[in-house]
This record gives sequence, C-alpha cells and structure tokens, in this order.
Amino acid sequence: MSVDYNLHPKSKVGLEYLGLENNKNVFWNLTPPELYEQAISRGEAILTKDHALRVLTGKFTGRSPKDKFIVDQPSIHDDIDWGDVNQPVSEEVFDRMYDKVINYLSEKDLFVKDLFCGADEKNRLNVRVVSEAAYHGLFSHNMFIRPTKEELAVHEPEFTVVAAPHLKADPEKDGTRTSTFILCNFDKKIILIGGTLYSGEVKKGIFSVMNYLLPKKGVMAMHCSANHDEDGKTAVFFGLSGTGKTTLSADPDKTLIGDDEHGWSDDGVFNFEGGCYAKTINLSPEGEPMIYATTKMPGTILENVVLDENREPDFDDVSLTQNTRCSYPINFIPNASSTGKGNHPENIIFLTCDAFGVLPPISKLTPEQAMYHFISGYTAKVAGTERGITEPQATFSACFGAPFMPLHPTRYAELLAEKIKKHDSDVWLVNTGWTGGPDGIGHRMKLKHTRRMLSEALAGNLDNAEFVTDPIFGMAVPTSVNGVPSDVLIPRNTWDDKNAYDVKAKKLADMFIQNFKQFEDEASEELLAAAPSV
Repeated sequence: MSVDYNLHPKSKVGLEYLGLENNKNVFWNLTPPELYEQAISRGEAILTKDHALRVLTGKFTGRSPKDKFIVDQPSIHDDIDWGDVNQPVSEEVFDRMYDKVINYLSEKDLFVKDLFCGADEKNRLNVRVVSEAAYHGLFSHNMFIRPTKEELAVHEPEFTVVAAPHLKADPEKDGTRTSTFILCNFDKKIILIGGTLYSGEVKKGIFSVMNYLLPKKGVMAMHCSANHDEDGKTAVFFGLSGTGKTTLSADPDKTLIGDDEHGWSDDGVFNFEGGCYAKTINLSPEGEPMIYATTKMPGTILENVVLDENREPDFDDVSLTQNTRCSYPINFIPNASSTGKGNHPENIIFLTCDAFGVLPPISKLTPEQAMYHFISGYTAKVAGTERGITEPQATFSACFGAPFMPLHPTRYAELLAEKIKKHDSDVWLVNTGWTGGPDGIGHRMKLKHTRRMLSEALAGNLDNAEFVTDPIFGMAVPTSVNGVPSDVLIPRNTWDDKNAYDVKAKKLADMFIQNFKQFEDEASEELLAAAPSV
C-alpha cells in the first residue's frame, strides 16, 4: 500500500483488547484523502463528476432492525425495554459471533478511527470504529466529532464498533436470525456488525448506546435537529422521516447546531455528531440548496445514488432505493455551529405529517400533552407508498425514534417533561401534512405557511395570542398568525364536508388511544388525561 500507516497518530490503546494485535495492515486515523484512495483502490467506491465519493451498499440499503440485538446481561436486564425493538440475545451467541468476527478480521486490512460522540466534553463518549471497509472509516470521520492531535494522543475508547460487513453469519450454527447481525454488548462495550455494509448501522448503534447511558446521568437523549438564532434562542425539532425535521431546522437565518441526534444536559443542548446524514431523494438546488451544495464537495459520501453517464448524481432515480443518502461534515453547511452547542431550548417542536388532514397546522401543548405526543411519536404514510395502502396509515414511533431507545419510553418522556418545566420551554405540535381533507382530497400544507407559523412562534409573537381548544385532541390552537390565512389554522374549517372531518378526527384520536395502551402501565394519571377524547 502507498500509505505508511505508521506515520499516523494513534490512540493510547492498541487493538490488543480486541484480539487483533497481530494484523499486518492496520490503518490508523487516515485523513479523508487517504481514505478516498483506499476506498477507490479497493473497489468500494467511485468518484462523482464533482469528486464526491459514491458508494453502493449492495443488498442492504437501509438498517436491518430485526437483526439488531442487545446482549441480555444482569447489569442491564432490568433497565432495558425488551420487546420487538430491543431484542435480547444471549452472551453465548455474542461470544460465539465475537470469536467468528475476530478470526475473520485477523486476516484482513483494518481501518481504525478514534472519535468522539457528543460535543459536550462532560457527556461525550470516546468511540472507536474498526472495519475492513475504508468507506466506514470516511463515514465515521464525517459523522462523529473529530479529536485534535492532542486529544487523540490520550484517547481511550469507551465503546468500540467492530464491523465485518462481508462476513455472513450461519443462523443455524451461530444462533442469529439471518446472515446479518448487529449485536450490542454493554458489559464489554462492543458493537458487532456483520453481513451488511450499510453505514447507518455504525451511526445508529452508537446513538442507541448514548440513549442508554445519558438518561442515567440526568441528560435527555433526543432524536431531533436543533438550531439557534443570533440571540442564542435555541429550538429543537423532533419528527419522523418525511415530516420536515431537516428542512425546517436548516434555516439560513439560524445557526444549525445539528440535524439528527442531541443531548440536553444541565448546560444546554449539544450535538452528538460532527456531521450530517441527509436523505437525497428528489434533492434539488431549489428545495434544499445547502444540502445540495454538499453533494458537490470532495469529502461527501453519496450512498446508493444513481449516476448518469457523466457521473452526475440523479437524485430522482430511486431504482436502487428510496433511501439514498449523503454523509458530510457539518462544517460543509455554511451556517453550522462551530461548537455543536446551544442554550436550553426556549421552544420544542414536534413535527408530524398528518395525511388524515385533521391536526392543526400549529398548536401549543401542555407539559402533559408534550409527554403524551412525545411517547406517541405520530406521523402518517400516504396512500400508494406501499402496496395495499389505499388510505393514510398512522405510524407511531415512541420518542420519535423507537428503534434507538433502549429504555422504556416513559423514562425519556418524564426526563423531557422535567426539563421543559425547569427551563419553561414552550412546546408546539406542527402538522406539515394535509389540510382541507385527507391525502387524495385535501392538499399539503404550504411550506411558506409552516415556515411563517414557526417563525412567529419562535420569535415569541404567539405568546399573547388568542387560543381555542381543539375539541378532540385538546391542544391550544391560535386563532390568528400574522401572514397566515385564519381559515388555515382551524383544520375543520378547511374541510368542505364537516361531518367527514369529524369522522376522520375521531378515527385518528382512537388510533392514538389504541396505540397508547401499550404504555398505560407505566403512565401517570396526568399523562393518561392528556389523551384525545373520542
């Protein structure tokens, strides 16, 4: 190899603790240009026209949640919210797979990146990523926080991701569900990944670890974006895919703290990451100019994006997957924060894309309602997105990120409510979905109206507004917002058929209630009282 890996800075700790001390080629903390060379020379990637790196991840173009397991150990057994999301696996299965992975990797070239997760020095996690793929090295460099040379010299990994993407498990012999496996061992502080090249497993694996560790320290772990204005007023945006979390937080007039994962400590909000991992489906310079610009920059990774004959990305082509992505350091965004930190949020926004068209475009929540909607994590799929879906389908993901939350949802909700009350934060529910009727009859909320409503709320201009109570969902709805037609604010008024609205609203309210039954045993009376009324 042309790269002399011995010239690169190393952490205080070698690979002996993993059993990989005898590998001939271990590439320590390579720079992005060097990782480019390695990824291209090994056939992992090609260059785009503008010298971004295009990677195809093969069969898996997204996460494999059914193949993700937590090792069931006495030290964590009573903490974990076991179930379909947090699936248990025995220590015996982990140990068997660990031996298999280490034996496999002992004959491979390895790429090691030592990094931080968490911009807050008091609450960050020292992370190491070890993979046979150079592409994972560059992805980790983009997505985590990069230490200085001085910090790297004393870096000791507190959690290690060991990735063998081309190693497949044998379910019958190894005890896994399929040939793919993502196994998290909190006692050994190791995440094993095999059978999938998709880099999102690396990022979300560490996110899940943070979501376990931080609440035990009284730090709220959040699947959200965040920004602040020139006066330091901070806002956080929760929302599932397609609700506008990235779009609405990437305001050119605000400083972007981060776009996906944050903590809320006694000192304020901090980004977990050093980069962004944005969806690129239908990406355009008109719709998302700042994100689009990053796809033209060397250092950006384009995942599963189709290139034309000139190696120009075609972001409208979903023949490989609808989950096309780009990964880039956050400083590729011109208005990104240099510290990754913000003050205690004055405003918290829950984003939902309500395809039933019955939720108000903006409404204010009480702390109890905030807990209820946070635990519910509602959005909706529109008709036609999947075979057999002929009307909107409600989707609930607890804490707006259930796949990454090891503790019971009420643990996060109670911590969030505690911080909301302590710091007097306002909580808003914003519907970026349909108005005037459901999908197929009504139309999407105009982005300019949503932006205007948010702008007025974040500026404090709705603090003294007149509100009415939604008779079914119970939240407070402003009767007027400067720059927004008043008839848009009350969803029933936008429907031609008022009776049809009532039927749909009651149907969605019942979906909320049915979904929440799984949390009733852990919920307080005040929390249960925040449910919609049917």
